[in-house]
Amino acid sequence: MIDIKKSNFPNDFIWGTATAAYQIEGAWNKDGKGESIWDRFCHQDGNILNGDTGDIACDHYHRWEQDLDLLKQFDIKNYRFSIAWTRILPDGIGEINQAGVDFYNILIDGMIDRGITPWVTMYHWDLPQALQDKGGWTNRDIIEWFKNYAETLVKLFGDRVKNWVIFNEPSVHSWLGHGLGFHAPGFKTKESYLKAVHHINLAIAQTYNDLKPQYPNLNIGSSYTLLPNYPENENNLNDQKAADYLFCFWNTNHFDPLLKGFYPDMMANDFSPYIENGDLETIQADLDFIGIQHYNAIHAKYDDNFIFNSFFGDKPKDVPQTDYGWMIKPEDFEKCLVWLSDNYDLTGKNIAMTITENGAAFHDEPVNKICNDNRRINYLNSYLNAVKNSIDRGAPINGYFIWSFMDNFEWADGYSQRFGVVHVNYETLERTPKESLKWFSKL
Repeated sequence: MIDIKKSNFPNDFIWGTATAAYQIEGAWNKDGKGESIWDRFCHQDGNILNGDTGDIACDHYHRWEQDLDLLKQFDIKNYRFSIAWTRILPDGIGEINQAGVDFYNILIDGMIDRGITPWVTMYHWDLPQALQDKGGWTNRDIIEWFKNYAETLVKLFGDRVKNWVIFNEPSVHSWLGHGLGFHAPGFKTKESYLKAVHHINLAIAQTYNDLKPQYPNLNIGSSYTLLPNYPENENNLNDQKAADYLFCFWNTNHFDPLLKGFYPDMMANDFSPYIENGDLETIQADLDFIGIQHYNAIHAKYDDNFIFNSFFGDKPKDVPQTDYGWMIKPEDFEKCLVWLSDNYDLTGKNIAMTITENGAAFHDEPVNKICNDNRRINYLNSYLNAVKNSIDRGAPINGYFIWSFMDNFEWADGYSQRFGVVHVNYETLERTPKESLKWFSKL
């Protein structure tokens, strides 16, 4: 492994950091914002570790100038953030909330004034509760609701925002939120999982195919989790089958429809009751880029308490781990990137790959206003080596965004994990740049 340098990458390679609205903004019910499924989920007892919520989070809603100043100070040229659907359309459809529009206008203008290129994620899991009350992603009508929302965003901000991520990690939102119940909205049935997957896939493709002809100069893609899956016990046939299902859940249930127009053989019959005439034609889209999000390989075990008898298995004890317990195996990252590029011929389709999230959780605290997180620096260096190797092997990768710009609310795990290159004191909300941010700035 080499000590990575900017010169190891193409001259026009994109470097940035990323966040998401619910994880940092706070102000959950301010200035006309509607309730989202994560607002509702977090306010129900027992769903989130330690009873944490995103009500305040990092208070980015009120501290955005300070946060953008930090990005500028450390020369971060690209910033990926998400827009809260409920700030723009409190009920998901209907009347626009001007106060929400105003907030994102000043945020986007603030980036541009500081020389920072905005990358907007349209949907990072925070569905309006008003739409969830109508079935949410299990209701086929959501395809039109979502397309309307996406077009509203582009009309409002597309004069300044060129780069758009339609949907963040459909596999996580569908399986953890609609199959396991660990995430909002908390569903645990096979039917809700399959409906959510299919409707999300249709919404992504149809949104792209609607927007791109209208706005050909925009760079429009969507972000996907890309993970390898292994059986907990390689000699156990049930664990092997569980791993095969998990590979569908995380990967091919989304990539195959998008890029090939059909579901993987292993699950095609499961999806067939929900596929209507014409769906497999309109579910395909040659996006401008595919956002890649990778953290950790998944080991699977057979467990008949969960849908498709598949669940998370134990990881090998001899592999280094982050403080979250996720494996540090950059070779898995490289393996996935090359597989995606080759299996779907992304170069031939002229589809770029942008690493929209990669990072690690380590619990390093500031001492005398210095937060020494060398483990994160080593992690980032090793995973950027994997990116470089993948490019050398033909993967059309054009950028890399660290997750995350700042420590934040980590969904069902509350504030127990710290992914940021900026430390956040959750009592005082003081920001402290970590050594990894300084390292990344020099890179």
